[in-house]
Amino acid sequence: MSDQTLILMALAEQLEDFIVTTVPDAEKVSKYGGVLFTLKPEEKEGQFCGVFIYKEHVQLSFSLGAELHDPAGVLEGSGKRRRHVNFKAASNLDFNVLEGLLKQAASL
Repeated sequence: MSDQTLILMALAEQLEDFIVTTVPDAEKVSKYGGVLFTLKPEEKEGQFCGVFIYKEHVQLSFSLGAELHDPAGVLEGSGKRRRHVNFKAASNLDFNVLEGLLKQAASL
């Protein structure tokens, strides 16, 4: 395994731990090649976010991201619903911004 892969795996784990800390009732579901987080595991569309590892970055994806208030302007994407933030290193993580987005996403 390359150093870059190990770095991205550690980054994804850090993000997943932060999500669970921020939204303690969230449950992890492995799906679509990543980890989804849901407050309603019995509902197919109950997930509010997910963490996915790509070749060059880790993506934090928000299922209803278009509805989130994003004063920091970190969300990317132009679809009807989903928005995401890509991270290449742990130094890119702004936990204050992420906490606000995660709490909003979990409440939708």
